[in-house]
Amino acid sequence: MSQPTARILVVDDDPGIREVLCDYLGQHGYETRAAASAVEMDRALAAGRTDLIVLDLMMPGEDGLSIVRRLSGTPPVVMLSAMGEETDRIVGLELGADDYLAKPCNPRELLARIRAVLRRPREDEGPAGAALTFEGWRLDLLRRELVRPDGGVVPLSTGEFSLMHVFTERPGRILTRDQLLEAARGTEADVFDRAMDVQISRLRKKLDDGSGRELIVTIRGAGYRFDAKVRRADPSGSRS
Repeated sequence: MSQPTARILVVDDDPGIREVLCDYLGQHGYETRAAASAVEMDRALAAGRTDLIVLDLMMPGEDGLSIVRRLSGTPPVVMLSAMGEETDRIVGLELGADDYLAKPCNPRELLARIRAVLRRPREDEGPAGAALTFEGWRLDLLRRELVRPDGGVVPLSTGEFSLMHVFTERPGRILTRDQLLEAARGTEADVFDRAMDVQISRLRKKLDDGSGRELIVTIRGAGYRFDAKVRRADPSGSRS
């Protein structure tokens, strides 16, 4: 069975940019919609499925950073900004954006980034009910959720989930930045090293249970290691 056409929502207050991006993405097989503000975006999201948002940073009313913060990674977001400063990129990624491009951007590059982001769920998704458990935590590979030992669900962006999956599939191994970038974000994504540091920092905060133990350990000059015993659970909850 063929995959359904991905639906992309372009959110930008510039009507020219909305038109160009919607037309270009439509020519490459995506179903596109446009919104000029956060209010219009919310209406579009309520009206039907959205697989990815292309989001402008600077907009009147609620800006892109505020929107990313409240979306919490669902659906995934590729952020655009005319500012293009590294600080803005870091903040956007830190708040949950899955990728970031400076404006004016080449539509072809945006297309490559969108394809890389949309490919991650299909690559990471496990069989029905499959989950990885560690130290009382549970990473549900179907629902794409991280569940705390107390049963609470920790929201993860698409990038955070991909990175978490990489770590839990390779516990105890030292992974370099290059290995993490390639496995978690795809070789087409042009991601700088600082972005990986931001992702790691966010995951550490979300994995903090108050015990003081770090599950993601920095190995100076080498990379990172996931310091926990990981087991695979089947749909009934039993472990293997």
